[in-house]
Amino acid sequence: MNKTLSLAVAAVMGCSGANAQTMIDKTTDISSLTTDRLMNAETLWAMGRIGGAQASPDGKSVVYQVGYYSVKQNKGHQILYVLSMDGKKQTKLTTTTASETDASWIDGGRRIAYLSGGQLWSMAADGTDRKQLTHSQTDIEGYKFSPDGKHVILIKSLPYHESIKQNPADLPLATGRLVTDLNYRHWDHYVETVAHPFVADVTDGGISDGVDILDGEPFECPMSPFGGIEQLDWSKDSKMVAYTCRKKTGVSYAVSTDSDIYLYDIATRKTKNLCKPDDYKPVPVDVTKSMKNQAVNHQGSDLNMGYDVNPRFSPDGKYVAWQSMARDGYESDRNRLCVYDLADGSKKYVTESFDSNVDDYCWAPDSRTLYFIGVWHACENLYSTDLGGNVVRLTDDWADFGSVQLANSGNKLLMSRHSLSQADELYVVTPGKNVKKTDVRQLTFENKAFYDNLTFGKVQERWVQTSDGKQMQYWVVLPAGFDENKKYPTLLFCEGGPQSPVSQFWSYRWNFQIMAAHGYVIVAPNRRGLPGFGSEWNEQVSGDWTGQCMNDYLTAIDDAAANLPFVDKDRLGCVGASFGGFSVYYLAGHHDKRFKCFISHDGAFNLESMYTDTEEAWFSNWEYEDAYWNKDKSENARRTYDNSPHRFVDKWDTPILCIHGEKDYRINANQGFGAFNAARMRGIPAELLIFPDENHWVLKPQNGVLWQRTFFSWLDKWLKK
Repeated sequence: MNKTLSLAVAAVMGCSGANAQTMIDKTTDISSLTTDRLMNAETLWAMGRIGGAQASPDGKSVVYQVGYYSVKQNKGHQILYVLSMDGKKQTKLTTTTASETDASWIDGGRRIAYLSGGQLWSMAADGTDRKQLTHSQTDIEGYKFSPDGKHVILIKSLPYHESIKQNPADLPLATGRLVTDLNYRHWDHYVETVAHPFVADVTDGGISDGVDILDGEPFECPMSPFGGIEQLDWSKDSKMVAYTCRKKTGVSYAVSTDSDIYLYDIATRKTKNLCKPDDYKPVPVDVTKSMKNQAVNHQGSDLNMGYDVNPRFSPDGKYVAWQSMARDGYESDRNRLCVYDLADGSKKYVTESFDSNVDDYCWAPDSRTLYFIGVWHACENLYSTDLGGNVVRLTDDWADFGSVQLANSGNKLLMSRHSLSQADELYVVTPGKNVKKTDVRQLTFENKAFYDNLTFGKVQERWVQTSDGKQMQYWVVLPAGFDENKKYPTLLFCEGGPQSPVSQFWSYRWNFQIMAAHGYVIVAPNRRGLPGFGSEWNEQVSGDWTGQCMNDYLTAIDDAAANLPFVDKDRLGCVGASFGGFSVYYLAGHHDKRFKCFISHDGAFNLESMYTDTEEAWFSNWEYEDAYWNKDKSENARRTYDNSPHRFVDKWDTPILCIHGEKDYRINANQGFGAFNAARMRGIPAELLIFPDENHWVLKPQNGVLWQRTFFSWLDKWLKK
């Protein structure tokens, strides 16, 4: 038995050493994780999943988090490790069944803070001398210590009754909710609490409950559903907190993406908006129409009307940087890097020559350079920019770097990196003046034992001319154990978003290598509407969901079927999730018998229903341009609703599997029910995999395995006859 595999799975059980080995020998059949060197669902769930990491102040060590999952127990366990920066010495800090997360160095690197059981703790750098720092009646969900160590930001959720009224006290068992406004549910939960940041004092006796930065304000920080502690930062003198907030409620919240960066003085408790002037007055909007052409986005000056998030102070304390989108109502606008001068209040956008998104960034020690990652031609690489906006590419990998931070040792960076053939690992990157001068060194090898025992499919890049004469890139992933003399069933992968790149991503569900292990070729096009190919390409999908982007899908699969000799054109399938699931439903009525089966996960089926079903109304407003009931709706809106997939069920002629989560409030489960019911009423072979306890994703281990087994059982039934 491979010891690394044994200890990885044992970590889920909360064991270590000899006890771990004994438990694994008794409970785990490692052979079930791989079959003939091919990945299966259990393999994916046995892999360690690297999470947050932070370098020590002296740059000699890194503390990082790994999640391990037990399919049998249907749960996960988060574990902390310390690793020397040369990769030679690793210490496991977590030794109990309690998950420990969100580790950071404090006290000059002598101690490590972390979260466990809803409280903030600290321990010595070797894992000993554990102390509980908070005794809060409300769980601590995130934290960040001030540079001087005298204060800490604590994230706590408070009761919220702006959109759902509190039930009468004499009806404690009542489960009804009286809803009075929008924003009553978000992503996967009813909005009955909001996160607030508290500034607490740190003393020898522990940590106080703190002062609520948003005291009396019915807003959230960090912002739901994905925001974390990265949306706040301390000034270098520990006197100020910069934070992200969308100060809106109800309908205004649901139709707007206008978040701002605020500066909070912990002594005076006064707040300043860094994005807008003090006398700014909100512009009225029509909440049933796209804001693209409304006055709110045409006010003639830089008012930061879109998402502004993730502020970070420069090392010299003179600047605050943040990621900034220009337009209100557009969640996929280009993410620029904005730099605010604290002395004069001026703003610069320093990534304007990079026509794609800034996905993460950090300051260099000189306070004149910033490092950032962004996608270009379907790979997420490292770049630098100076305050004058001179952007330089520093890596050129077929990979995705997922995060970037200073490694606290000279000009080195600590980064996460993954690809279509490798899950996240940590890397130390030493930036040079260009790609050739940059050094990239792998630091962790969490899943090496799996890769050494698996055969992966090779990844190829291909370009094709689209129906409108443009060049489109798509990935081709070959089956594991590929034989050039054979023909293989082939899957067209339809991306979600609609504006998420088909980059070198690694997924624990939509994983191309597990598809390759099951004997499929994957064709994954970067069709119209995806970032990394310029703003014009990226924005062409909005208002045109069933136009050129659908032609691009068909161009890619037709090119593969005609020109790749190993693609069996008589055994083609089409799969996708979210917008990709919508694409599947649309193509089911427009594929001219190309495909032998379809799989749609969490796809939109009826766009009129989707318009009012989704909780983030700005999304449907921007993408469709109008409410379906507007008599003066735009031509794009009219075409969008006229081409909704549900209007073409009469043309469906191909078996289809529909998958949906009932806690998916972005694309409600009625969309999946409607598609499945329609298919069966048409007499088309169909199945519905419904998850009552999952959201837009599938997060529970046994549900994840069920998903994979159902997915491949359906494909094999129709494509491997």
